[in-house]
Amino acid sequence: MTTPVNHALGNPITEDDIANYLANTPDFFQRHAELLAAVQFTSPHSHRAVSLQERQAEMLREKIKLLEQRIMEMVRNGNENVMLSDKVLRWASKLFLATELADLPSRVTQDIQDQFSVPQVGVRLWGVAASLNSHVYAQGVSDDAKLFAASLNEPFCGLNTGFEAVSWLSEPADVASLALIPLRVTAVDGTVTTFGMLVLASGDAYRFSSGMGTDFLARIGDIAGAALARLR
Repeated sequence: MTTPVNHALGNPITEDDIANYLANTPDFFQRHAELLAAVQFTSPHSHRAVSLQERQAEMLREKIKLLEQRIMEMVRNGNENVMLSDKVLRWASKLFLATELADLPSRVTQDIQDQFSVPQVGVRLWGVAASLNSHVYAQGVSDDAKLFAASLNEPFCGLNTGFEAVSWLSEPADVASLALIPLRVTAVDGTVTTFGMLVLASGDAYRFSSGMGTDFLARIGDIAGAALARLR
């Protein structure tokens, strides 16, 4: 005589089976509403037994708290961006009102240090008017540095690995990370010429990391390039 096989024992119901059943049977708790009050969980906050409804309420409060934190972070970032935009606007206004062109590069570097809290800033220009060639900012740039500046499609950020531009700073030994920003001018016919490079440096190795966004630095380069193009 053959013993009948108990399929329930051979294929026991798993938690996934129960979860799938409940997910595909949304009216289950309508037919068994008493279970909602009977099922209890341990609260991760008070470590006491709570009902399903109470646990759901806790989860909703946690989600709301996370959303509030994200909103506050967005507001804070928005306020910081407004303040940064105001600084950039004030800086640009000062540059375009400057009349002593020979001193303009030093004003650019000093303003960047002061307005944006950058420890060290340097600049070099090439192709400037002959009357300006005796100034420090128009000297000491190799062809390799010029080619490097021309090759940049966006500002470079990263660790100091011995870039020539570091030697343009007053304290090159203190540089751990830096940003290199090409300075360009666009002619009437659309031709773009690279005529200089800004270097922003810090003793903090993470201040100008390779993964940081460069949009703001690019705007710095656009404004500085437009102002300094008057020296050509």
